[in-house]
Amino acid sequence: MIFSKKISPFYNLALFYFIISFVLRIVLFFHPITQSSFSFFESIKIFTLGLVSDFFVFIIASVFLGLYLVFVSNVKYNKPWGYLILGGFIALFAYVASGKSILDEYGGALPGIVLIFIAIKTILFALLLFLPRHRDKIRFWLFAFVIFLYVLLILQNGLSEYFFWNEFGVRYNFIAVNYLIYTNEVIGNIMQSYPVIPLFSALFLITGIITYFIMKDGKTFIKTIPSFPEKIKLSVLYAGLFLVSLVVVPTLALAENSKNVFVNELQSNGLYKFFLAFQNNKLDYFKFYKTLPNDKAFTILKQQFPTLSGENTTRTIQSGSAENHKNVVLITIESYSAEYMKMYGNDQNITPFLDSLAQKSLQFTNLYAAGNRTVRGLEAVTLCLPPTAGESVVKREDNKNKFSTGALFRKKGYHVKFMYGGDAFFDNMQDFYSGNGYEIVDKSSFSPEEITFSNVWGVCDEDMYHKAIKVMNKEAKENKPFFNHIMTVSNHRPFTYPNKKIDIPGDVKSREGGVKYTDYSLKKFFSMASKQSWFKNTVFVLVADHCASSAGKTELPMDKYRIPAFVYSPGIRPEKCTKLMSQIDLMPTVLGLLHFNYESKFFGQDVLKPDYKPRAFIATYQDLGLIKDNVLTILSPKQEVKQFQLQLNPKETKKGIAPEYQIYYCEKPLKTERTDLVNETISYYQTASYLLKNKKYQE
Repeated sequence: MIFSKKISPFYNLALFYFIISFVLRIVLFFHPITQSSFSFFESIKIFTLGLVSDFFVFIIASVFLGLYLVFVSNVKYNKPWGYLILGGFIALFAYVASGKSILDEYGGALPGIVLIFIAIKTILFALLLFLPRHRDKIRFWLFAFVIFLYVLLILQNGLSEYFFWNEFGVRYNFIAVNYLIYTNEVIGNIMQSYPVIPLFSALFLITGIITYFIMKDGKTFIKTIPSFPEKIKLSVLYAGLFLVSLVVVPTLALAENSKNVFVNELQSNGLYKFFLAFQNNKLDYFKFYKTLPNDKAFTILKQQFPTLSGENTTRTIQSGSAENHKNVVLITIESYSAEYMKMYGNDQNITPFLDSLAQKSLQFTNLYAAGNRTVRGLEAVTLCLPPTAGESVVKREDNKNKFSTGALFRKKGYHVKFMYGGDAFFDNMQDFYSGNGYEIVDKSSFSPEEITFSNVWGVCDEDMYHKAIKVMNKEAKENKPFFNHIMTVSNHRPFTYPNKKIDIPGDVKSREGGVKYTDYSLKKFFSMASKQSWFKNTVFVLVADHCASSAGKTELPMDKYRIPAFVYSPGIRPEKCTKLMSQIDLMPTVLGLLHFNYESKFFGQDVLKPDYKPRAFIATYQDLGLIKDNVLTILSPKQEVKQFQLQLNPKETKKGIAPEYQIYYCEKPLKTERTDLVNETISYYQTASYLLKNKKYQE
């Protein structure tokens, strides 16, 4: 047999994978979200190292195909081995089916999946054993099915990477790993956002055509099975490449060291990025990040909180006035970037109500989201601590009985609720909020009559606000103040909402429509609330959970974290607070407005106090940033530290927009390290990680 024929299933499949990867890189290279230009050298690096990375990743990913081909033989069907092997399969099936196998210790769906796999293998082996005349034909179609699956996965991965980039501007990351957990919402989102039937019909058709051509050239391997010595030679060759790949792929990942994040992302391989994200979903700060002696870290933190004593953040907050136990309604708005609002330069008129409400409110014009996921925004306004490395506290196992805004309101005699129009199971919100003393009102609390429109994420915002009004009317009758935290859902892909509400139809599925419907729903909510007896005694706090996109040229692009926030209450004096501040400062500031006296563990501060020192925290799941003194300091795994000088970007500065609303910054690498800011950044993130790890941030 000619050597090329022996390995044709590999090289044809590999060639197809390289073509798809190359085309994908070209598409992402010129994608509108890729907000960067590339030098000739950067372009060569992207495509050359990208191809090399794709080659070695394919070697690793094809291991299952390699094992399949190694075990293709006729010898195992000879007597008595064929019957002994079949008997072994049957015995293994009986063992797993008994419910007492080792797999049952793990629980979940694992035993059922393994049982199905063994059943299929047993049936196929029996067919090949008892039907020797049809063995070649059965084997050919089985082999064709395996190739079909590989081709399908390659195409499907290419599409998935495109859509993921289209949404987030990066290759697979931590978000993609999370998407595997919440399959109902994610699959539903895909079904409602994209033309799935035509898309998958075309996908299967193309897969079938590609499989036909690969099989046409590769069927020799099945018809003329390689001899044992030939298999040994092929296996040794593959094993050598496999071992080399295990070294080369991580080494190439280290070469993703450009200051331009888009160069690194385009150069990388999406499958390996997914593996890294899965591997690093838990990041121990003390293992991966630059640290200081713990006592020094807390000493630096004490510069921010002079009354601290010991390794904690406990301090007494005293107000000079009587406490005001007004109702508080906190609304975190899904994916609501500052750039959507007129005052920040938007001319589409998609936030007319919030534009007007902001002028009647206490505005925080220079506020930054803690992260780029909903759970990070919820964590910021609930726990008021910096966004620690890895997964949000909301989704960690140790997420209960924390020191929280809800705990403080509950101690003051408030009803405390978390309201969400979707299933609170998503993103572990139910476990987190119920474990921290909140009552949950989510989609399961709605009667059929209360739902006029819903999509995969839940009921529309209008339905949620109608429900909230009912709940708050009931609470008001109990002569007890309430603190209700509402999380919106409508401004999220697929951006569907009831038609004939705004001038952008809901079935258009546009982000602008999602933003405008969110604004429309808030207008309806305030219109309803203003007619209730409790309205004049209520403080409304509105803030985005995060921006609509986090993609940018640098690890932490400033404009992708700037969010609007304001506090409204009937009779409140309109005012602008232009101080640099973090999302974690919002609720401590509200508590200050209410003149609450309390023992605090919050890292967040009342920004209206004269001793507040402006700074903000922004982060991904692994890059931890501090903005201070016009410098962005970033801590990354492997003890890396970067610093950037921040300057308003003259190309993006909008005429007629006040300086406090300019959101676009140039981030230029700092020539001389600001060691004081590096240590301060370490201090914040290290102490927050220490308190969580050692259970010192409990209620």
